[in-house]
Amino acid sequence: MKRAQAIVGTLFFLVIAPGLVAGLIPWLISGWQWRSPFFNGALLPWLGGALVLAGIPMVLDSFARFAIEGLGTPAPIYPTDRLIANGLYRHVRNPMYLGVLAIIAGQALLLGDVGLIIYTAFVWLAFHMFIVAYEEPTLRRRYGAQFEDYCTRVPRWLPRLRPART
Repeated sequence: MKRAQAIVGTLFFLVIAPGLVAGLIPWLISGWQWRSPFFNGALLPWLGGALVLAGIPMVLDSFARFAIEGLGTPAPIYPTDRLIANGLYRHVRNPMYLGVLAIIAGQALLLGDVGLIIYTAFVWLAFHMFIVAYEEPTLRRRYGAQFEDYCTRVPRWLPRLRPART
């Protein structure tokens, strides 16, 4: 895949997948209406805002790496030419998913919406099942020992503070 095609495909997938999961569905659940903070915690909306602001660049950086470095897209039908294991991927294997989860959980805390908390848990479970049942076996077949080595150095969900060596 040429770089221009990878960028266009990645932008399209960015709007469709994270746009739907972290934007449209949370809006449908909450109407983006402000409620009282959970447990009257005045700092929780601030934490929520920080999570949203942290999650957005995580998602954008991950998507950019797929298109620019990997010459592919995050969409399973147009994968990258090589394993992406730098940038945020040196800290955690799934920064794209963590970024989406941070955006959703951040909206939940920012808006004080229990429905979004439940949705965050559902999305994490769906991501985890997809990763374990489809994505990791596919990456093992595609990249073999390189992916196995990567998995031993980089955790799936809890980021390393120090980046793994690439």
